[in-house]
Amino acid sequence: MECLYYNVNYEVENTNRSGVERCEGEEDKRLHCYASWRNNSGSIELVKKGCWLDDFNCYDRQECVATEQNPQVFFCCCEGSFCNEKMTHLPDPSRPVIKAPPTSIQVLNMVIYSLLPVSMLSVFLLAAVWMYRHRKPPYGHVDVSEDPSPQPASPLLTLKPLQLLEIKARGRFGCVWKAQLLNEFVAVKVFPIQVTRSQWQNETEVFQTPGMKHQNILKYIGAERRGNHLEAELWIITEFHERGSLSDFLKGNVVSWTEMCHIAESMACGLAYLHEDLPRLKGEGHKPAIAHRDFKSKNIILRSDLTAVIADFGLAVLFEAGKPPGETHGQVGTRRYMAPEVLEGAINFQRDAFLRIDMYAVGLVLWELVSRCKAADGPVDQYLLPFEEEVGQHPSLEDLQEVVVHKKMRPAFKEPWLKHSGLAQICETVEECWDHDAEARLSAGCVEERISQIRRLHTTLTPPTSDLVSTTVTMVTNVDLPPKESSI
Repeated sequence: MECLYYNVNYEVENTNRSGVERCEGEEDKRLHCYASWRNNSGSIELVKKGCWLDDFNCYDRQECVATEQNPQVFFCCCEGSFCNEKMTHLPDPSRPVIKAPPTSIQVLNMVIYSLLPVSMLSVFLLAAVWMYRHRKPPYGHVDVSEDPSPQPASPLLTLKPLQLLEIKARGRFGCVWKAQLLNEFVAVKVFPIQVTRSQWQNETEVFQTPGMKHQNILKYIGAERRGNHLEAELWIITEFHERGSLSDFLKGNVVSWTEMCHIAESMACGLAYLHEDLPRLKGEGHKPAIAHRDFKSKNIILRSDLTAVIADFGLAVLFEAGKPPGETHGQVGTRRYMAPEVLEGAINFQRDAFLRIDMYAVGLVLWELVSRCKAADGPVDQYLLPFEEEVGQHPSLEDLQEVVVHKKMRPAFKEPWLKHSGLAQICETVEECWDHDAEARLSAGCVEERISQIRRLHTTLTPPTSDLVSTTVTMVTNVDLPPKESSI
């Protein structure tokens, strides 16, 4: 199947301006053509044409007909080669305007609507709700006119059709979809507008903070408001990584020594950058220190090469000189990863106190990594969340207060881990991250430096044999690690 292709932004996106696009997809999926355009005070501007993935809204449509009343960007799709050559409201440059003639069905519908407006409106609303619950339709435009309070749509997205494909994760504040934006996959985090506007707005502001472009921070693409009224949703669009979260990856995979160190080091690097207060950067403004406040393995995403990137900034707080921080309510985040002072409700509401709370959670995530590392002798245990052995999968706040605050317990280190030269040093670092005394915890930069040094020294050693074990352990144990004085 082939479709006419056109791209008004061909120079910026480095594509052809027009031509023919051959559609490719899975064998059991249907293919379509689409077109999008704008109407600027009667002046029609063609925006995009090309192939469109399997979409029930396009089934058996022989003509490309836009059905929305007055969008910023008109969108239509159809089925059949070159069916997007002509569309309503927008003529092909070489052909006359095509207008759909009224049909007997349309006349009948007008009579019915005039006689039974209330009944038909009810049926329409019920059908719309059913369709919304069972399938997310693609959107060909961005509508931000209903509510002026959210941030405006990203200019890079308003002209690009975005198609939701499948849900990849669900959380307290919504769900994350895998989606297609032209020829690339993206992640779309969907927030129901009724309950999570503040999280969406906060995360958008953090992403848009100067200096937030970093190899270990999830790449932001844009933020949008979709739909109207009660069905409205708030979206954040970011880069997509097929491996998903670190938590999900560890459930189904064990990691080698090298892989574990790479994940841990890149994770610490990202958090160290997030925590850092940077002066005015080249081409950007000042980047303030940022506390994540919901740091956990579920919010660390893995690239294909297992490089970690930090995601989910809905609860993050920025610390700018001369400005009060945003919402700093004490007990926020995921209970399992809450530091003792958070569980107690005894937080010092200063910048460094919030950064140290993140560092406690870093210790727990490092423990998760060590627990799934196959470098130690013996079988690798099944994946468990921190404190899952102690308080189960759904602990209450009181359960964690008893274990973490009063008993001062932490997840246990297994004997084989401590017998492995490198893992023993990582475990020592873990203990210094989750120290009960917040001021004694390591900084993210120190954790990054330590793991880098342990990795380099361990990988340069000859693989241990019975004759070399004692020498290997001595060499690594006697390493001068970065001092605790570099803590926050």
